[in-house]
Amino acid sequence: MAPRLPYLSDLSDARWALMEPILTAWRAERQKNSLNLGGKVADLREVMNAILYLNRTGIPWRYLPHDFPPHTTVFGYFSAWTADGTIEKLGVHLHGIVRQQEGRASEPTACVIDAQSVKTAPSVPVDTQGTDAGKKIVGRKRSIVVDTLGLLLLVTVTAASVSDNEAGIQLLSRIAADRPTISKAWVDTGYKKKAIEHGATLGIDVDVVPRNTQVKGFSVTPRRWVVERSFGWIMMHRRLARDYETKPAHSESMIRPAMISNLAKRATGETPITWHKP
Repeated sequence: MAPRLPYLSDLSDARWALMEPILTAWRAERQKNSLNLGGKVADLREVMNAILYLNRTGIPWRYLPHDFPPHTTVFGYFSAWTADGTIEKLGVHLHGIVRQQEGRASEPTACVIDAQSVKTAPSVPVDTQGTDAGKKIVGRKRSIVVDTLGLLLLVTVTAASVSDNEAGIQLLSRIAADRPTISKAWVDTGYKKKAIEHGATLGIDVDVVPRNTQVKGFSVTPRRWVVERSFGWIMMHRRLARDYETKPAHSESMIRPAMISNLAKRATGETPITWHKP
């Protein structure tokens, strides 16, 4: 059978080489506990290519091209990798590689936190949505933590009605547990007294960086511009222009392939696709 023609989102050999050990180890572990009935085994590289294709183009699962594995198979892997943290593990692995290439320690000591409210698709359960009163958006809220390079550390998805302060408290707790080297965090004015006090109890100095009200329109905000750029990277992936996922956990997991794609290209010296260089 002739090999299929490549898609722009396909992994290069170099990028796949960074991911293959983790995914192969995952499969080996799964096979230990399986009945091993001899069924057809999907190509892990093609499964990851399919996830990246869907993430980049924004198509529904059922619309995956026929030269990928069946959409039910790809979604099954995506669900399993979400549930057991494999997608997150891939991101952590690539994050450490990129930081070391940039001359930084693999574990960051400072971070930036921000949130983005997005509209949801009609298929998203109503009980997982809410209204962001400030931005007048009905949908869900993505709260992310990035390091000072703008690389994703943590993400949580909630109803848009959840305040930045409340989401910030949850993220700070997770940061303290997962990244004990972090002692500094920059946030905007939406993260108020409770989040700042909670950070202090965890040994994290939370510094509010306000927007310059003397400047009309857009202006670069110190420190916080890094996380705004990260949202820009994420929004280049059309699946994330709106929240289409039924489960909030899948919404969180769908954000990670966007950053995994960015990290893998950085790690291999390949140029990420931008608006200016299609």
